[in-house]
Amino acid sequence: MSSHFYEVALFGEFYARDLKPILNRVTLHSESSGPMHTREIVFEPLDAQQQRDAGTEPVMLRAKKELTEPDSGWVLYSYLKPESVRVHPEATVRPWATCEVVGDALSFAAALGYVRRSQIYKRGYTFRRGPLVILMFQQELVDPKTQQPIPAHADTLWEVEVKTATPIRNTPEAPLSHSVNAVLEVQLFMKGLLDLRRQD
Repeated sequence: MSSHFYEVALFGEFYARDLKPILNRVTLHSESSGPMHTREIVFEPLDAQQQRDAGTEPVMLRAKKELTEPDSGWVLYSYLKPESVRVHPEATVRPWATCEVVGDALSFAAALGYVRRSQIYKRGYTFRRGPLVILMFQQELVDPKTQQPIPAHADTLWEVEVKTATPIRNTPEAPLSHSVNAVLEVQLFMKGLLDLRRQD
């Protein structure tokens, strides 16, 4: 058994015209739902180019803040390379570390030796189903002058992430297979409306 914490996930996308039936199906199979509007900033290590030149993919650091909750703080998180498709062919399983930050998370990331690479705003819906969170969102454009979000075009693709809500451990009492089965249940009840798949 590994000492890592993991995220287990499936991903999909759909056209705006399919939003209503997909929303209805996910809502029917979820315990709760709500709006989401998230700001995400991606950082890379100062020596990212040297790492790439040496044949290593640098580990990115991400900062996330939920804008629908004014008092929410930043969460820093990072993923390592997903486990092999031979080990987990049905779902993306990747080591996942998270850390809540009180105060200035962006300066904290800089102090850790990271530089800002990009930022994304995501707006849509969030659903809870047992240990899973289902995110359904469109990426918004960012105004280059104000750095504020601009609403997505009506025909912008919707993205879906079905994943464990919190990092999980692979233990004899709660093996990763339980979480893999949970995301596969969502894949099954969305069949015919939305294709959810593993993504590296």
